[in-house]
Amino acid sequence: MAGLDLPRPSISDALAGASVALVLIPQSLAYAELANLPPYLGLFASAFPLLAFSLFASSPYLQTGPTAVVSLLTFSALPADDPAQLPQLAALLALMVGVFRFVFGVLRIGVVVRLIALPVVTGFTSGAAILIICSQLPRALGLVAGDDGVIPEAVQALTSPGDWNLQSILLAMITIVLFLGGRKVHPLFPGVLIAVIIGIVWSSTLSYDAATVADVPEGLPPFSLDLPWAEIPTLLAGALVIALIGFAEPVSIARTFANETGTRWDANREFMASGIANLVSSFAGGYPVGGSFSRSSVNKLAGATTRWAGGFTGLVVLAFLPFAGVLEPLPRAVLGAIVLAAAWSLIKPKLLIGLWKRDVHQAALAWIVFVATLAVAPRVERAVVLGVVLTIGLHFWKGLNVDRSDGADGVTVVPRGLLWIGTDEGFTSAIEDVADGSCDVTIDFAEAPFIDDATIQAMRAAQARLAPTGRSLSWVNAPAGSDRMLAGLAD
Repeated sequence: MAGLDLPRPSISDALAGASVALVLIPQSLAYAELANLPPYLGLFASAFPLLAFSLFASSPYLQTGPTAVVSLLTFSALPADDPAQLPQLAALLALMVGVFRFVFGVLRIGVVVRLIALPVVTGFTSGAAILIICSQLPRALGLVAGDDGVIPEAVQALTSPGDWNLQSILLAMITIVLFLGGRKVHPLFPGVLIAVIIGIVWSSTLSYDAATVADVPEGLPPFSLDLPWAEIPTLLAGALVIALIGFAEPVSIARTFANETGTRWDANREFMASGIANLVSSFAGGYPVGGSFSRSSVNKLAGATTRWAGGFTGLVVLAFLPFAGVLEPLPRAVLGAIVLAAAWSLIKPKLLIGLWKRDVHQAALAWIVFVATLAVAPRVERAVVLGVVLTIGLHFWKGLNVDRSDGADGVTVVPRGLLWIGTDEGFTSAIEDVADGSCDVTIDFAEAPFIDDATIQAMRAAQARLAPTGRSLSWVNAPAGSDRMLAGLAD
């Protein structure tokens, strides 16, 4: 136990963990459906994996479990086999994702996730969010989607008002209002839980004539590693993509919180913890899991102080499993609306459009990946691979230039180009050079649409060099969405 450096749990951790569980239980059902899996598998992926993750994680706030993007990637990676075989294939996929992440962490190459540059992540996430919304539209309208593709089925659903189920639409609208409106009332408002209760009561007491969750087994998951091992080659590429891009969100979450609070965070340890969580999810009959920004934010706002909060979340879900049958009357329209509302915030139109003002090459990279994600659906992992290839090409074509200008008030440096794993050393070296001078330093990000953890580390190191001599580091024209990361430097 001492080797794990386990912190002492607190009452606030238990309360925060329980608050997250109230969101996670209905979300897990919805995300499993997004992955084209039985909804109850989401519950299996939300109990023991969270307990395992809490033992090894680095961030005290990061909450793991089923997420929208990982569920979409899971749907993309699974072959179009007999639906009865999909749970076993999903468990095998979770095991492979777990092995990849654990190995990356043990070898201390967690930085490999930054091969997927932020323009690629931005374009992919926005494209994936549109696909997620399209996939859930038929369900929210009370329809059953066919096999013609995500976007065509969404168009078909929207253009067939005569087939819509009014009860489903009403329940979906109530769910979306509670989900999005409740957040404006208070970040901890249990909108999802209230929507689920309304849906269950509605379905149980009124003549609801659309699809419900139906079969939800009660009790502990059937632990097994009797998996279709012969399918490993089929799942290999998808598992690697999930291991990398599915880790990009938790990396962003954890480093944002670390920069805000000044706490230490270890990407390699997080990789190992996430790998172990996915291995446990496989053993427990679940599917791949990742970090959730919304649930991590709830965790922090609810007062979490250590990573035990995630463990308490897992315990609450575990205690709920023997009673999970109460979810059987839940209308699938409610689940679809939960996913719709969650995915809406992943679309970043202002950011995508604003990229053109800062760097046309990175804007083009993000938009190409965005369009490719929509075009190759459901094999969205191909868009990620394309993005990585284009990133490498952009790196060798344009590289990174850090221009310096000296003025009466100090030195101003302007990074121009892609800030990613291939240019970390160049940016750090340039900042160190100006920090060794005798003037204050200002970084102008006017032509840099993204910054990442390595950028923050280089800036923090420069601050340490400047401070003893009374000099300062400042910045202007910070990229959109970077305020929380930079806040830790300003303190």
